[in-house]
Order: sequence, then structure tokens, then C-alpha cells
Amino acid sequence: HLARQALLAPLTARGLEAGDDAILLGLADSAGTTTEALARFTGLPRDQLDARLARLEDRDLLLRLAVGPEMESGARLSQQGHAMRQSIEDHWAHLEQTLAQDLGDKRQKHLRKALKRIIEVLSF
Repeated sequence: HLARQALLAPLTARGLEAGDDAILLGLADSAGTTTEALARFTGLPRDQLDARLARLEDRDLLLRLAVGPEMESGARLSQQGHAMRQSIEDHWAHLEQTLAQDLGDKRQKHLRKALKRIIEVLSF
């Protein structure tokens, strides 16, 4: 449970839930992303994604709109959402730098390998 709490801490500190970061990170394109592409990116079923998008929209982190040449349903980050996304991205980069800071190249390689194994284990 400690690993889960450690991973959730930066999200809960920002009032987000587990998986919200994936949505925010998936909305990197300033023109927006289709809901279908976002579902593929996050791995969430469409109904769950729609509920999360509605909640994030209520928090003024994103705008739901038609995107692309086919005007498909989608979303884009609001100004506040961009700031939140950048904050999360900076946090993950800082965490990675902190983990690798005192390690030599060989140990950094081992750490990356171990983290990839953790990711595989966490993938249901």
C-alpha cells in the first residue's frame, strides 16, 4: 500500500484522482485530442473516460469540444489545465532525477530496468 500512496500523493495534493494525470498528459496537443484517441492513450473505457472528463471539466481543467477535421468529440486543456499538466510533468521529472541523482551510469541503467519491471507488474 505504501507504493500506491507514494504514487497518489502528488495527485491528491492537487485534488486529482488516480488516472487523472494520464488524461492531462494525454491532452498535450493545444488543439485538443479526440475522445477516442484519449481513450486509447489512457486505456479507459469510453463511459469511464466521459465521467472523468466531466469531472475535470467541472474543475475548469479542460474544455470539451469538437476537434480535428471531422469535428469529433474531444477535449483540450484550459489555461489552468495546462498549468496543472506542467506541474505534474515537472514533478515526475524531478522524482526521476532525484532517484537517479547519486547513481552512476550503470546503476541508473539498473534503476530504469527495475522501474520498467514495476510498470509491467502494475499493468493489470
